[in-house]
Amino acid sequence: MKRRSFLGMGAAAVLLGGASAYALAAGSEGEFEIMKTDDEWRKILTEEQFAVMRKQATERAFTSPLNDEHRAGIFHCAACDLPLYSSEAKFDSGTGWPSFYEALPNAVANRTDFKLIYPRTEEHCRRCGGHLGHVFNDGPPPTGKRHCINGVALTFKPGETA
Repeated sequence: MKRRSFLGMGAAAVLLGGASAYALAAGSEGEFEIMKTDDEWRKILTEEQFAVMRKQATERAFTSPLNDEHRAGIFHCAACDLPLYSSEAKFDSGTGWPSFYEALPNAVANRTDFKLIYPRTEEHCRRCGGHLGHVFNDGPPPTGKRHCINGVALTFKPGETA
């Protein structure tokens, strides 16, 4: 076997292995308090919300009005209305997506996402499983975390407190 063929097959095996791991992680929606079929989700979510929250897509950076939302209030899951983040934990990360240094207690859950081959921490609503975004270790104190969240996955209720 030629070296080039061997390296090509090795690269393909790594890519397929990563893709398979992602498919297992993304496809194992798990059991949530609120379970709906894709057709049922499509009836209550916009096309973009469905793509992000049910198919793990990402909205384009700097397109969400919630990125520039600075009023006091609570950010809720756009799919099931669970309170997720307080405006007190919101900060401007400069990334183009609403960012928070922590979620409200018992609001979100995480799993490993291999969509980009390397592992990332995906964040989803703990009640309906809706994909929210990802968590990174480059945020501000006190947690050092950056919950980078798709704005279409959220609704904002000004004046509400946790």
